[in-house]
Amino acid sequence: MNTKRPCAYFALSVVGPDRPGIVAGVSEALFNLGCNIADSSCAMLAGEFAMILIISHPEALNADQLLGQVQPACDALGMTVALRTLTPVEVQRKEPSGELCVVTVYGADKPGIVFTVTKALADRGINIQDLQTKLAGDDDNQVYVMMLEVNLPDSVVFDELQDILATLHEQLQVEVAARIVTPVEL
Repeated sequence: MNTKRPCAYFALSVVGPDRPGIVAGVSEALFNLGCNIADSSCAMLAGEFAMILIISHPEALNADQLLGQVQPACDALGMTVALRTLTPVEVQRKEPSGELCVVTVYGADKPGIVFTVTKALADRGINIQDLQTKLAGDDDNQVYVMMLEVNLPDSVVFDELQDILATLHEQLQVEVAARIVTPVEL
């Protein structure tokens, strides 16, 4: 006899003007409902704060019940909320295979950097695990910074990644570099 209880899974996105207490307010609403936060990513983007949470609930909770608890907290914080129901298969952790690398891009800010770099990587089957961008420096000396964590498929060796980046350097006139991330056993 299977005694495993049903479980509900959701992807929750919250975006709005940055201020103290956003994570505390949203996580309190989830805690009061009995939800568990499995994965999360939070970042300040310009003056906006964005968070994405993968959450679960031990019962067969539906999206309307979850939003009924979270929406008032988000409204009080001036945040916009979006919710997507996930299947158990969608929340299974899938560790990517292949070499893990960090790619950095630095240069003058201009349209097309993210598209051009990510398209070149996608065309070679290189998966992006994480991508962060920001403008650094003062108004007179701004530098566009992009950092990516990527997984090389078995069909791409590190030297090929270096060749792709050399082409991007010429095409975009930005500094581009990569390094292999060596796993550390704890």
